Amino acid sequence: MATKNTKYVYFFGSGKAEGTAQMKDLLGGKGANLAEMTSIGLPVPPGFTISTEACAFYSANKGNYPEGLREEVLEHLARLEKMMGAKLGDNNDPLLVSVRSGAAQSMPGMMDTILNLGLTPDSVQGLIKKTNNERFAWDSYRRFMQMFGDVVMGVPHHEFESALQDVKDTHGIELDTDLDSKDLQEVIARYQRLYKRYTGEDFPTDPIDQLFKAINAVFKSWNNERAIKYRQMNDIRGLLGTAVNIQSMVFGNMGETSGTGVAFTRDPSTGENQFYGEYLMNAQGEDVVAGIRTPQSIETLKKVNEKVYDQLVDIRGILEKHYKDMQDLEFTIQEGNLYMLQTRTGKRTIFSWLRTQVEMVEEGLIDKETAVSRVPSGEFGKLFAPILDAKHIRDNSLEVISHGLNASPGGACGQVYFTAERAEEMAAEGKDVILVRTETSPEDIGGMAVAKGVVTCRGGMTSHAAVVARGMGCPCVSGAGEIRINEPKRFLEVNGTILSEGDFISIDGFTGDVYGAKIPVRASEIVQVLNGSMKESESILYRDYKTFMKFVQELKVLGVYTNADTPHDTEMAVSFGAEGIGLCRTEHMFFGGDRIMSIRKMILANNTVEREKALAELLPMQRSDFEEIFIALDGRPATIRLLDPPLHEFLPNDHTEVGMSLPCRWVLLLRK
Repeated sequence: MATKNTKYVYFFGSGKAEGTAQMKDLLGGKGANLAEMTSIGLPVPPGFTISTEACAFYSANKGNYPEGLREEVLEHLARLEKMMGAKLGDNNDPLLVSVRSGAAQSMPGMMDTILNLGLTPDSVQGLIKKTNNERFAWDSYRRFMQMFGDVVMGVPHHEFESALQDVKDTHGIELDTDLDSKDLQEVIARYQRLYKRYTGEDFPTDPIDQLFKAINAVFKSWNNERAIKYRQMNDIRGLLGTAVNIQSMVFGNMGETSGTGVAFTRDPSTGENQFYGEYLMNAQGEDVVAGIRTPQSIETLKKVNEKVYDQLVDIRGILEKHYKDMQDLEFTIQEGNLYMLQTRTGKRTIFSWLRTQVEMVEEGLIDKETAVSRVPSGEFGKLFAPILDAKHIRDNSLEVISHGLNASPGGACGQVYFTAERAEEMAAEGKDVILVRTETSPEDIGGMAVAKGVVTCRGGMTSHAAVVARGMGCPCVSGAGEIRINEPKRFLEVNGTILSEGDFISIDGFTGDVYGAKIPVRASEIVQVLNGSMKESESILYRDYKTFMKFVQELKVLGVYTNADTPHDTEMAVSFGAEGIGLCRTEHMFFGGDRIMSIRKMILANNTVEREKALAELLPMQRSDFEEIFIALDGRPATIRLLDPPLHEFLPNDHTEVGMSLPCRWVLLLRK
């Protein structure tokens, strides 16, 4: 419980930190890992973290700070300024900071971030002098104004985008990076007018005012609609709130020797042990995760800056050995120098979970108990999810209409919709939905949650759509850049093909292929191996599954039995490792085919002769079922339940009341 003497702010920098990776509940995942990376000697820009306790107090006390928090923040800011040899908002040598959220459990894209804080009309001139890079300074200022206006003051994001696009269109410019200093100043002037129109005040020129307004915005973002919805969907409970990380800025937008990126120490889709990620040169972090530009794959960085690439590869190894799990990391390159901005346990598909944990046991990095405890049991069923029917594609000579990145594995087929709202609407009516967006944002979370699959025209493997879809186990193809969406008229066009809202589309999240057709889905590789339609040697997934289940068998303390009422169910359960039948419900043997008619005759019989005649029809069916069930069990035990039948389940609706009133005892028909 917070008290007058509670410490709310924790510093990190120059190889020393007041926090550790074990302090996630207090410092949030980002703050705790920034402290940890600092302590193990990685190049982390210094800064400080405001604890989750401060957020909890703020939320519980109508936006008021706990006593002493403001003074503690200013004290740590002064310490940061001294370490950096620069002052926030200074006219000659300005310090700029980022203000970022960070809860104890990762919630990608759900809360708020502000970059380049501390820029004013005066300090931007100081930044120009300091860097001798006029374009960079004005670009940083326009980025700050856009983030601050959107995140802190609620100016609609699309209004800023529209103003930016107007300037690009006026000057015949396609990419943001082609805007020169004069163009950027024109953008800023438009932003200033836009800001005043929506807020009724001028854009703030006091950097301390900027800082505390940004801190408030991050605290408030803990309870924004998308963050609440994300916590509900992922069953995240019991957290105090978000921490606030205030960190000295490093710049990826200082020219072609600078850049920013996101990477995983292993493939988050498949789990393959290879360095996996993306980057953009002359960009800031939001450009990568927002999908505004399609980034380059991490291995091409070696051609751009071999020294930085090799340093990243070394850090990849350090982080995996230190955390003993796959890491998701963010980095910035400023004029050829590498800085680490974040690491966290990587979000990944269940396919990746399985492979990474099996291979880490084989590598001696973790033990079997750790591997079994980590693989999320709630996700395990997705290993058996269906995939697109390749035979149907071949037989019908279906062609791919677009190709993107295989951002989240799995096949999906459904009707196309272009907004989250329409997707939710149609899903509620029972339709299978594929959500197709130019790019997703956190506001699309509801539509993504109900979709069978997601397609985006822009963005990479670490974009919002990709990360969130992987976390949901939802197939996703991102960066399908050939697709053009006309949202007002509700259609898309790609390479001469037009698909209107409601048309069928199929996607392959394993390959990144998109088809403008309705394609059936079929069983996963594991199921195919088990039913004999695929060789065991052809499936890495089955190999990992089989190895992992051996770990489970060695470690388990409880037996795992199945509910099975038919020979087929029994065979499948045994193939998946069931040790027997915990419950065979005899009444369920008669729901299918002609059996339902025989059971109805028995229930509605008027005399013993009619009843025995109906039972004679049922006898060979049940006897045959039990013979096949016992053969499939091969000596494993079974518990068979005898009880009164649920008559309302056997009789048509118009006879239910009659059936319910008839006296009848259930009889086990199995005889020697």
